[in-house]
Amino acid sequence: MPDQDTYKSKIKDNRHRGTVGDFLKSKIEDGTSLSIVSAYFTIHAFEALQTQLEGIKELKFLFGDPTFVKSIDPENTDEKAFKIVDKGLELRTQLRQKPIAKACADWISGDNVQIRSTRQSNLLHGKMYHILNNGQPTAIMGSSNFTRNGLGLNPTGNNIELNMRIEDAKDCDELKEWFDEIWGDTRYVEDVKKKVLDALNRLGTDHAPELIYYKTLYELFRDELEARRNNDQKLEDTHLYDTEIWKTLYAFQKEGARSVISRLLAHNGCILADSVGLGKTYTALAVIKFFELRNERVLVLCPKKLRENWALYPVINNQQGNPFLNDKFAYSLLSHTDLSRETGMADGINLKDFNWGNFDLVVIDESHNFRNDTPARRDDDDTIRHSRYSRLLEEVIKEGAQTKVLMLSATPVNTSLLDLRNQIYLMTEKREDVFRDSLGISNIRAVLGQAQKEFKGWEESVDDPGGRDKSKLLAALGADFFQLLGGVSIARSRRQIKQF
Repeated sequence: MPDQDTYKSKIKDNRHRGTVGDFLKSKIEDGTSLSIVSAYFTIHAFEALQTQLEGIKELKFLFGDPTFVKSIDPENTDEKAFKIVDKGLELRTQLRQKPIAKACADWISGDNVQIRSTRQSNLLHGKMYHILNNGQPTAIMGSSNFTRNGLGLNPTGNNIELNMRIEDAKDCDELKEWFDEIWGDTRYVEDVKKKVLDALNRLGTDHAPELIYYKTLYELFRDELEARRNNDQKLEDTHLYDTEIWKTLYAFQKEGARSVISRLLAHNGCILADSVGLGKTYTALAVIKFFELRNERVLVLCPKKLRENWALYPVINNQQGNPFLNDKFAYSLLSHTDLSRETGMADGINLKDFNWGNFDLVVIDESHNFRNDTPARRDDDDTIRHSRYSRLLEEVIKEGAQTKVLMLSATPVNTSLLDLRNQIYLMTEKREDVFRDSLGISNIRAVLGQAQKEFKGWEESVDDPGGRDKSKLLAALGADFFQLLGGVSIARSRRQIKQF
């Protein structure tokens, strides 16, 4: 491309009208005085202009918008986060980041470089480059930030910008006068050279491999860790840790209760699928107590044969063998079969007048009994006959309050992953995209359908000597399947508990 000064157009757009970077290279000389306004100052833009910049007389750089101001911080008290690293660079360019940051810090440390910034975000939006050589001014103003893409110095692709070259000496002087007014007004700007140097020094610091490893783990699990910390605070605020049920739990059961609560709060449902004998009932009781302490109404649905187990704990039954009498459990208790009845009594409860849609949390013991999505049917006399599944979904979960669903089952999958899908539907109210934002799962049916297809193919490969390799199955099931499974379920074996 010919020197941009040969172009008649004064526009610099980083396309066929020339680049801001080439303009700066052609104008900056030894002894130049530079005045720049930009939202960014990146080390890779510095590297591209390093030869020219190291010989200048002085630089006054004004950050126009250096902060990320969060909505939760209306007073703008966040630390300034100076944007000094380009995004979207090639890997080999990123790997040179440390030596470039060190070189940039050494240059900025000189007395001839001054850096200031506006005191508040979204105050100054203009971008300007004013150059003074031996008393002769020139300038360019427009949209280009001091980044490689903004200056048009990225070989692999640049921003389309709109900048105007200013040649008239009077106009250039007026721009410099405007700059000096902002630069010197302490109501609007402050000196941030030390803060920028601190940021550059952090980029240029050597880190131990284990620190990088832990940092990587933190970034991978940041959201989960933050959610866990917030939930732990909620458990403490409700005084769950003071209850008898909590004090009775083993450490692994407490961990299970925390994880269940986290999933219920984040995703509105959870399947606790610990192996038989690991105390799912006690873990569930701790979860129930947490929500009762938040004044939320809880319904427990269990098989009729297990009703006496659950009936021991509600304080209204006043059972002598209740080890948690002081916790004053207040949940309602019905059997799975009660969902099949419109009238009659169930241990003192009149089903005709029972308000199924009045609960904030429903706990379903042996939830695999609801693995079949049997729809309601209409009789010849137009009477609608609900199956247990459809009544649970329509009248208990969908009706009335927003209902969270905790399912307990050591065997949530019997013959097909459709069993799992139908139980997940209870927590999503049969919506397919409810986990789009939280788990990145856009369609539950598609994810589980594909996983079932892969599982069936693996299961039928019995004649292939290497076909029943579990590692092949795990690889074939796909990341979305495990993301969904991890987001809405907890399943631990005795071996896992002993090992971890």
